[in-house]
Amino acid sequence: MALGGWAAGSMPARDPWGLWFARAQDTARPGVLLALAGLTLLVVAWWRYGRLVAAGAAVGGRATAVTLGWWAAPLLLAPPLYSADVYSYIAQGAMVVEGHDVYRLGPSVLAPDGIGGAAAASVGGHWTDTPAPYGPVFLLLAELVAVVTAGSIVPAVLGMRLAALAALALLFWGLLRLAPRGSTSGALWLGVLNPLLLVHVVGGLHNDGLMAGLVLAGTALAVRRGRWVAGTVLVALAMMIKTPAGLALLFIGVVVGRETAGPLIRRVAKGVLGPGAVAAGVAAAATLGAGTGFGWLRTQSVAGTIHTALSLTSDLGAALGESMYYLSGAEPDPVKRAVQAMGLTLALALVAYLASCVARGRVDPLHALGLAFLALVALSPMVQPWYLLWAVPPLAATAWNGRTGRAVTVLSAGLVYVTAPDGRTPAYGFALAAVACAIGAHLLLRRSDFAGGVWLPSPRRAEEREPSRA
Repeated sequence: MALGGWAAGSMPARDPWGLWFARAQDTARPGVLLALAGLTLLVVAWWRYGRLVAAGAAVGGRATAVTLGWWAAPLLLAPPLYSADVYSYIAQGAMVVEGHDVYRLGPSVLAPDGIGGAAAASVGGHWTDTPAPYGPVFLLLAELVAVVTAGSIVPAVLGMRLAALAALALLFWGLLRLAPRGSTSGALWLGVLNPLLLVHVVGGLHNDGLMAGLVLAGTALAVRRGRWVAGTVLVALAMMIKTPAGLALLFIGVVVGRETAGPLIRRVAKGVLGPGAVAAGVAAAATLGAGTGFGWLRTQSVAGTIHTALSLTSDLGAALGESMYYLSGAEPDPVKRAVQAMGLTLALALVAYLASCVARGRVDPLHALGLAFLALVALSPMVQPWYLLWAVPPLAATAWNGRTGRAVTVLSAGLVYVTAPDGRTPAYGFALAAVACAIGAHLLLRRSDFAGGVWLPSPRRAEEREPSRA
């Protein structure tokens, strides 16, 4: 993948160092094939690794860390892979340095010869004039990278990759402490060795990895250690990277209320006001400290204006809208927006139901958080392949070999194919993803006790094949 990325990755518009530059088509096409072959080898290796884990192989945390290091190392010095979003991150950091309002303006305001000029020139499509949908904590990180590297594109990308390594470390730490005894190897296999994580966090440098790492670490402190204040602080910091992290506050609040002694009103008040007040304080302090203003409150719908083929509600809404247009001449956009709103309403209802199950002690709060993220992503008006990473860590900690874990395993193996090395989403990517998911589902259905992405023979059938020792 790394070698293919040097020929067909998401190259910057210009690189003064001369290391990353767009290749001619006769070089880029073999690079795509090489990266695709490497990606397939990674998926197969991950699948077989899981087979060893499910079979009972003694794979400790140290061995998993070594494997993670070897799998991630080739990607560390590669150009951005499978996404060009990192150039937006760097450009937005440069905008903060120069005093621009990142929540009102886009990277196009940067001067071509300025600190973020090279990054701004590399930002793709309409994102050039799109305000930042990220929180002030992430913009502070991007600003630091822009200042330290003076906006030089290669060092700036490598600086953002350090944040990706921090995300891996947080996820590793959180899963080690959250997974039940005997399930650590499987949790680490699904949660940190996951190809989707390597491709889109280490290779593509998406900030979703850092958000997921902080959420997992914060939930580990709040739910498993009883340190809900410290846990809420970490979750609030994650929310100041991407706001969907705030979903974890609901389940922390439910746990706090459930464990509080006294009348119902006192428990509800502490569960709602406790984590809420801490998170609000962190958000206010981060916003004031960053000096970027509270514009992030109004830019959260920016991403939702983009139609992505992975969004079920957007696809259904668009199809219904076009049908209404041909049948009655009605505008299709209101129909699409109505379907998207219905999807989000259903997602909120599912989240509320999961919270009520946690309050009654029927569902583990961490597992419920993973399911809530899964529902939110599935019914969101905009879905990218790496959004699944919001749900993967908590589900890996609680159900890596359960039905939900198996579904996440298949989706992880399929969604890595959706995007090309240069960040585009070609039609063949969806076809390859469908084939990968079909193969994974076939392997799941061939045996009833498929564990965490591993095809194992049924114990009952094994007993039928072997004569009884008696």
